Amino acid sequence: MLHTGHERIISGSYDGFLRVWNLDSKLLAMSTSAASGGHASAVKAVKFLSSTTVVSSSSDRTVRIWNYSETDDAHDAHLSPVLELYGHKSSVNSLAVHAPSSRILSGAADHSICFWSVGKSDAPVASEHLLPLVIPHNKRRKINIASRSVPQRGPLLHLTGHSNPVSGVIFDPTDPMVAYSTSWDHSVRTWDLPTGTCVDTRNTSHPLLSLCAMNGLNLLAAGSSARHITMVDPRASATTVAAMTLRGHVNAVVSLCAHPTSAYGLVSASHDGTCRVWDIRSVRQVEGLGFDTGGQVGESMYVIDRETLKSSNKTRPVAGDGVKVFEVVWDGELGIVSGGEDRRLQINRTTR
Repeated sequence: MLHTGHERIISGSYDGFLRVWNLDSKLLAMSTSAASGGHASAVKAVKFLSSTTVVSSSSDRTVRIWNYSETDDAHDAHLSPVLELYGHKSSVNSLAVHAPSSRILSGAADHSICFWSVGKSDAPVASEHLLPLVIPHNKRRKINIASRSVPQRGPLLHLTGHSNPVSGVIFDPTDPMVAYSTSWDHSVRTWDLPTGTCVDTRNTSHPLLSLCAMNGLNLLAAGSSARHITMVDPRASATTVAAMTLRGHVNAVVSLCAHPTSAYGLVSASHDGTCRVWDIRSVRQVEGLGFDTGGQVGESMYVIDRETLKSSNKTRPVAGDGVKVFEVVWDGELGIVSGGEDRRLQINRTTR
């Protein structure tokens, strides 16, 4: 989201392009093609770092920085590539940004996390073996294309420790020198960025696919392939992995976002084709659950279906095929914004 008096929504797609929209559903700007400095494959995550800076990641193994500009009447808008970041060896699936420090976290399918600067001057040179290569028609040897006009840089830190793809990365809400990550290896890890070390690991019984922090509560919400959300207390003093479990989805929970103002609100997106709204104060005690599911279980307050189902008079498919939700954001002004397999952005207004 972008708030400069004119709200903007940015989206990334499997077609490899970024798009900026206004609230009248008008497309204002679109990213360049791969030949002109854009992504060469599916965009997996995208965020505004500031009103003029966009960060994106892709299955092409890169993180890219873009400049966004528009005229006063928004009649003319542009997304221009300004920096290419190389450090991962496979698809970069998750991003987190910290605007005050202009720092970025990325998590990838290569099991690693990278910590980046968006400044050309303080970012190290990219490792040559990670840069893209082309083979000319008349030559057999590979030639590096680092001579392209868009500068290329490497990470400040490369964090390893997960044994499976990293699915989520976030900065600690109160300390940007602390980061958290989730992985298909079932774990939630806490990282000390100044030293580049993992200082704590919490293991669950299922692959974890998404992550967000509950502001002010010292809790992390982790979505799982087992269809539930585990609320994890990352503090070293915590005696159990799960503080509570949120149940209701019938497919993988792939995106989470905390309420913009309330410490207790949460929205989740799932491959079951729905988003669910939760109040983590609404829980009940259940006996006999597994070690990572806790004794307290919460149920969703609201279920948000895709409007494409309503317009076509179809019932919600159990597996979410055709309407899987991939990403959700809870914005203080716009409401709940989600993107899905139906190739649409959906906005559901909420009361404050």
